[in-house]
Amino acid sequence: MAGSRLPFPLTLTGDGITLREWRSEDLEDLVRMLDEPEIARWSPMPSPFDHEAGVAYLKRCYQNRVSGQRIQLAIVAAGRPVGEVLLFGVDLGLKEAELGYLVDARERRRGLASGALSLLSAYAQSSLHLGRLLLRIDPRNVSSTAVARRCGYRLTGEAPILQEGPHGSSRLDTWELVEGQADSRRDRQKNVAARRYGRRT
Repeated sequence: MAGSRLPFPLTLTGDGITLREWRSEDLEDLVRMLDEPEIARWSPMPSPFDHEAGVAYLKRCYQNRVSGQRIQLAIVAAGRPVGEVLLFGVDLGLKEAELGYLVDARERRRGLASGALSLLSAYAQSSLHLGRLLLRIDPRNVSSTAVARRCGYRLTGEAPILQEGPHGSSRLDTWELVEGQADSRRDRQKNVAARRYGRRT
């Protein structure tokens, strides 16, 4: 990684999913996915999330990507976007960054969020050489905290971060990836898949 710029473009694959850059033709899927009360409750997304909001969102996403400020990728399954995973707030001095994720309400409970988070976390460790990966999650968002635990993230005990959003204030807990957990989880998944198809790794 040269300077503070994050790589663009970027595609990551694994665990039956693809993480790729957002495209202009994704607009309809994006609007349908983000115009959802549960997403608006836990994120600063405008609500309702309409066509105009979607166009602005894709424009900001592209600007942030080409400038190298963040990694913001669509989670693609069965050929269409079903979620998003992000890496941002990179501090090269501390070798840390924050990640985030969301999945379409109609596509949850399929392991897509945990698969995407593990994939991007492993990339951040191995290719970006970031040693401290963080999540900020409202403890009332039980689905998101469950994803964090499955991916090897643990509560740090740091003081909550206060955040104002369209649905009022929230207190975000900080979670940190336990060293080596992203790679070990992916290795376990590969071994399970190999045993399923009669191969050993």
